[in-house]
Amino acid sequence: MFHLVWYVLIGLISGVIAKSVMHVHITIFWTIVLGIIGSIIGGGVTHMFSRPTNERYHPAGLIFSTLGAILVLYICYKLKIHFPQVGLIER
Repeated sequence: MFHLVWYVLIGLISGVIAKSVMHVHITIFWTIVLGIIGSIIGGGVTHMFSRPTNERYHPAGLIFSTLGAILVLYICYKLKIHFPQVGLIER
């Protein structure tokens, strides 16, 4: 149960940093989803190059989660995929 809360917390932090860097205004739900996807991508890249000595903690987790989220936003920008934005009124 604690791992799930930890994934959501790291997802939120890395999603907020990534959307601030890329100047995107998305809802809090999509920010968490973005951070979790970035965490999966960043964790995969990190574990390919170095295995953590302690299985519960990897010191580059937040950094690579943020970089993964920035990569996801960049790919979405290039493919013209849009997340639901805050304050967007559809007609």
